[in-house]
Amino acid sequence: MSSTVLQATCLALGERAVMIEGPSGSGKSALALALMDRGAVLIGDDGVTLDQRGEQLFASPPPNIAGLVEVRNLGLLRFTTTSNVRVALVIVLDPKAPRFADAAEPTDRCGVQLPLIRLWPSENPPARKVELSLDRYGLG
Repeated sequence: MSSTVLQATCLALGERAVMIEGPSGSGKSALALALMDRGAVLIGDDGVTLDQRGEQLFASPPPNIAGLVEVRNLGLLRFTTTSNVRVALVIVLDPKAPRFADAAEPTDRCGVQLPLIRLWPSENPPARKVELSLDRYGLG
């Protein structure tokens, strides 16, 4: 088993993890905070350690930033984290996201096939859209 650190924000929604990717300033941390307000648990902000186990990928916080979230205008704040959660979905914050998605895009992270959904970045992070995407397209 080998570990890879990927630049992404990652949260546990129940027993499954969602990785959020996007350019700097696209709202990954704001979306993470909105999801945490809805009960999600932080795995990592702006960094996640991924471990491939067969056909599955598991997420944990990188030790050097575990529990830290950069909250714009407030700085680095500490939150409770969880680890060793199976990744079920990749969300990409993309200003060119399609208006409708008929299916998740297949993507590869660390040699594991995952479903990917693109969402428009927003001043009001689309936390409910992430939950709906996980329910509809996430790995079971």
